[in-house]
Formats: sequence, structure tokens, C-alpha cells
Amino acid sequence: MRQQSLLMRYTESERMNHWVIALFFVFAGLTGLAFFHPAFFFFAHLFGGGPWARILHPFFGLIMAVSFVGLFVRLWRENVMTPADKEWRAHTGDMLRGDKSKMPPVGKYNAGQKGVFWAMALSLAVLVVTGVMFWLPWFAAAFQSVALRDSVLLHSVASVVLSQATIVHVYAAIWVKGTVRAMTRGTVTESWAKQHHALWHKKMTEGK
Repeated sequence: MRQQSLLMRYTESERMNHWVIALFFVFAGLTGLAFFHPAFFFFAHLFGGGPWARILHPFFGLIMAVSFVGLFVRLWRENVMTPADKEWRAHTGDMLRGDKSKMPPVGKYNAGQKGVFWAMALSLAVLVVTGVMFWLPWFAAAFQSVALRDSVLLHSVASVVLSQATIVHVYAAIWVKGTVRAMTRGTVTESWAKQHHALWHKKMTEGK
């Protein structure tokens, strides 16, 4: 059986960047849930108890955000929405029903992936700004009580948006067979690229 040709989709540094974000998303998420509702407080014991979870949470969040900035700088240009993405969005219903024949060819990322990218970027920005505002004992004293209450609310909403975007991201990666390989080995097969990202495949194979 002939082995399929492979295309490089992510470099080693890009993959490491991605997994650092994923790791600290889990850490920040678990420590955040510990204080979001009493039912989740048991997560704090994974980090040495309530005081330690409270201390570590903002640092986990900052490491995640700074790491995402590194990924953002690398990928934002390829995630800019274009007029062609409108057609892709118009046929998402067909795709979800199993009919991919009407999906237009896309570049490295489709409109759904771009939407997840920007949802993550914006929610992380809100999380950082609001998190700093009520970070005790360092910065909270500089803000009025009303601003602190609003920042806590916005922080919670942004965390839900980020979590939902991450769930969609993970589900899509598992649903589209061959996608996980890109972030574990860095490569994808040419047939995968041609089927799911035809314009990117054409760009990568020009001159071969």
C-alpha cells in the first residue's frame, strides 16, 4: 500500500505553544471553577487547597494569555474573515447534515475555525483585563466597588465563552478525522488537506 504524502501544517514551536495554552487553560479552568460555585470547590484540593488555588489561578491565567499572544501573532492573518467565508457559513447546515458537497474550498482555516479563534482571543482579552481589576491584594484597591462587581460578572461571562469555544474546537478536531494529527505530529496527509482545505493544499503543493 502506497504511503500518502504529508504536508507540514504546524511547526514544532507552534505545537508546543498550543499545548502550553491547553495545559494552562485546564489549570486556570479548574482553579476558577473552585470559586465559581461551592459544588466545584473540590477542584481546589488538586492545587493544595483553597488559598493556594486562589493564589495560583491568576498566574495560570496570565501564562495562558501570554502564550496565546504568541499563537495570535503567528496565526491572526490567516484567521481574518473574508467575503468567501460568507458562503461557507451559508452551507454549515448542509455540512452538519453530512452533505459536504456544497462546501466551498477554503484556505488554511474555514469560517468556523476563524470564529473560534476570534472568540478565544476576545474572551481571553476580557478575562485578563477584568481579572487584573479584582486581583487581590495587588490591583483591586484601585477600582470602585461597582467596577469590581461588573468586572467579576464580565470575567464569568468571558470564561463561559472561552470554555464553549474550546469545547467546539476540541469536538471539531475529533469529528474531522485526521485533524488531531496536525497538533500531535505537525503534519496532515495530502488527501486530508485537499478534502478540507483545498486552497491551502493548492498553495502548499504549487511547484511540486
